[in-house]
Amino acid sequence: MTRLIFLGPPGAGKGTQAQTLAEHLNIPHISTGEILRQAMKEQTPLGIKAQSYVDSGELVPDQLVEDLVQERLSQPDAKNGWILDGFPRKVTQAAFLEKLLEAIHQGGERVVNLDAPDEIVIARLLARGRKDDTEEVIRRRLEVYRAETAPLIDYYGDRKKLLTVNGNQSQEDVTGELQKVIAS
Repeated sequence: MTRLIFLGPPGAGKGTQAQTLAEHLNIPHISTGEILRQAMKEQTPLGIKAQSYVDSGELVPDQLVEDLVQERLSQPDAKNGWILDGFPRKVTQAAFLEKLLEAIHQGGERVVNLDAPDEIVIARLLARGRKDDTEEVIRRRLEVYRAETAPLIDYYGDRKKLLTVNGNQSQEDVTGELQKVIAS
């Protein structure tokens, strides 16, 4: 049973790699951004709550994201494994997830850190050409990532759950390396 959490800076290729690997392993790729959009689209009780924050430009509170993750991991397709992308983003969320996985008997998760140097991810994000992706905004997102998410690398490293993969290579090479590290 494969349960993976993907970490890595914006532009490291987490979404792409998680999607490819999930298809290869026939398990769901669970992106918290995707769950949020889906819940809002379907107007679920949690989706309606989340919509009010999104509409006012606020960040969706941890509790709400945690509830959505809990709801998603409880669905039948997640019983045989999953890849989580975009959660946890900080140590408090990692602690919540650890308790949740214990409670629903889904332990044994491993964490893949898709590492790539700032200059590479900045170039990639600029190449995507999204209008909100200015170099200044991207550098700010990287700072936030390093401050909030980087402590997770130590958190999972201390728990011997961390696998690091070099994200600074071709998409195919990253996929190959990922398949190797999770098979070991």
